[in-house]
Amino acid sequence: MTDGRKRKTSRIRKARPLSPKKMSATEPSASPGVREDGIPSGGGANQAFVDPFQRLIEEIGTRTELRTREFYLRGTNIRAVLIFLNELANSIVINEYVLKPLLMNFRLSDEVDGANMPSNLLDIIKDRFLTVNDVIKVAVSDVSSHVFHGNAALWIEGADEVLVINTKNKKSRKFAEPLTEALVRGPRLGFNESLQDNLAILRQQVANPNLSVITKHVGQRTKKELAIVYFEGIVNEDLLQEVERRIDNMIELDDIPESGYIEQLIEENHVTLFPQLQSTERPDRIVAALLEGRVVILLDGTPFALIAPVTFAMLLQSPEDYYERWIPGSLIRLLRYFAAFLTIFLPSIYIAFVSFHQGLIPTTLAISIAATREGVPFPSIIESFVMEIAIEILREAGLRLPKPVGQTVGLVGGLVIGEAAVQAGIVSPIMVIVVSLTAISSFVIPQYAGGISMRVLRFGAMICAGVLGLFGVIFYFLILSIHLVKLKSFGVPYVSPAAPIYLSDWKDFVLRLPQKMMTRRPKMLFTQDEIRLRSPTKRK
Repeated sequence: MTDGRKRKTSRIRKARPLSPKKMSATEPSASPGVREDGIPSGGGANQAFVDPFQRLIEEIGTRTELRTREFYLRGTNIRAVLIFLNELANSIVINEYVLKPLLMNFRLSDEVDGANMPSNLLDIIKDRFLTVNDVIKVAVSDVSSHVFHGNAALWIEGADEVLVINTKNKKSRKFAEPLTEALVRGPRLGFNESLQDNLAILRQQVANPNLSVITKHVGQRTKKELAIVYFEGIVNEDLLQEVERRIDNMIELDDIPESGYIEQLIEENHVTLFPQLQSTERPDRIVAALLEGRVVILLDGTPFALIAPVTFAMLLQSPEDYYERWIPGSLIRLLRYFAAFLTIFLPSIYIAFVSFHQGLIPTTLAISIAATREGVPFPSIIESFVMEIAIEILREAGLRLPKPVGQTVGLVGGLVIGEAAVQAGIVSPIMVIVVSLTAISSFVIPQYAGGISMRVLRFGAMICAGVLGLFGVIFYFLILSIHLVKLKSFGVPYVSPAAPIYLSDWKDFVLRLPQKMMTRRPKMLFTQDEIRLRSPTKRK
């Protein structure tokens, strides 16, 4: 995670003055040089030591499980105070690797005390005695933010800065297979809710120093850590700067609990149904995106990462396309495009033919449809809406219920409701077939966000078909195409490489050609290094 471009931003809310009642706990006692809380006080050199500690107590000590440990460095009269939050810090690290070296192993070449403390004492402690891998010096005003993230702060009498020691004791679940992006062939590894664990997975899979990380803090009160990951030497610098700019200029909310908040705050178009960033919990998809020249956003507390920019074609692609040979992978991808078309337009086409253009239906099929619709009291548009809404309710119920029960409810509920509706004469059997085929087609979409968008668009197409027939369907298709052509994701056209046309990118568009032919990175991203596949001669 260390990188030359790594940056951290934090803003600490100014502490409110304590009321006289609260201040009484920290006022000096009658005994000279000793406060009621047991911390030595006094003027001169001691004042610089007492004031920052007292300010921190005033800010967080009375409202949290703040723990303090005052001691003298071994063999000296130099006082120190270690503070940390009991529920967030690792007590073993504090006892064995912080307190023990300073209380038992600390030694200076000259006998010193608080009056002649070496000017570089903090550096001496940091470099020679603390056996923790992550120790930094920070200003007093930044201490509370680090303490709230599980670190310990070490004050040394007379020092102007504070040592912040990494003692985090984060709880995270084990890595598991992604539930929302299941594959038949491919890695079974998915992200968890720990940002450090997720970055470790990426480092493990990409053993290259050019994998760079920029860290920031988001959330006005919670200060969650966010990471912008990119591949130095590949990513377009303008794209990286645009991602940083949007994150820096986000509206500051009290908390950013999930990456979906980030997605909604930095997207360009807030009224479109199509996602302008791709969410995923698969490390292999993240690595592939980074090597293409895209930027990835990770947030602490969620397993879902964001990929920018995104195109419409990415919503219909799966990592499995590249794990299989190119012919079956291309056929499956074509099937997804066809399924996406059916998801949006199949009910509307049925409504248009049955309600307006019966003469375009073959005679035998028209007679069969008319026979099945005999006795149905509703027009086809109402019939379609009733069934589609019922299917959506069953789908949502299946997602929210426990997994074994949800699958049963979805399957049995669909069969029972469909059969009962046909027996009651409310809907026709052909409508049940159309709605079922539409629902099954929507499950083929590999991206959940993309599938939701297409399911919503289906209702708009049905309304246009119910009003204008096939002309309404064609009009709706044109309006949708115009919207997609105008839509952009971080400056990249949403329907590229179709518009504008990048012929070299068509090798991985509707079809997935052999790996040997995909020698260049996507031209639409304008990467620094366009060559992706090099021959053995050129590698040498």
